[in-house]
Amino acid sequence: MLYQTIDILGTVAFAISGVLVAMEKRLDLFGVLIIAFVTAIGGGTLRDLLIGNTPVGWMTDITYMITIFIAVVFAIIFVNQLKYVRRSLFLFDTIGIGLYTMVGVEKGLQAELLPVVCIALGTMTACFGGVLRDILCNEIPVIFRKEIYATACILGGASYFLFTGGLSMREDYAYIAAILVVIVLRTLAVLFGIRLPNIYKREA
Repeated sequence: MLYQTIDILGTVAFAISGVLVAMEKRLDLFGVLIIAFVTAIGGGTLRDLLIGNTPVGWMTDITYMITIFIAVVFAIIFVNQLKYVRRSLFLFDTIGIGLYTMVGVEKGLQAELLPVVCIALGTMTACFGGVLRDILCNEIPVIFRKEIYATACILGGASYFLFTGGLSMREDYAYIAAILVVIVLRTLAVLFGIRLPNIYKREA
């Protein structure tokens, strides 16, 4: 039950983040729907294809499409209340990567994969939808900038195995704690301007 709830919440968060980007780019209604859909299911689709879980989840469960549609309608109706679009986008995107990281890790565990592979699947699930969203909206994806994004997902996924293995925490508590690790790390990185090192030398 916890897994399904987290999955739906992640779908909502990413769908809304897709709507915000699409509306900022002044796309038409069809464009907004497409961007929201791609953002919400892009990472999960790639993950399911890699582990051979086909047809992918949203094709076999209409709940995802209904959830995305409702999230799009909600975001469009209340877009005026979201006065600070960039802040709103950051909020929903950060919540989305936290939730989806653990959805991906759980899928890896169900497929009986190694922890490091589960972490990779979690990171992929969390980040790939946003990558597609940004590419379609002619933006450089956040994951390819210096911001702490995928790194937060990796550390959050790793923390789950630390919590359950090293600290013997209950799985449901560890699940929620790992989500919070991703969200907190990403938020702190943005608030304090923490970035990955620049590998390029400055020009003289």
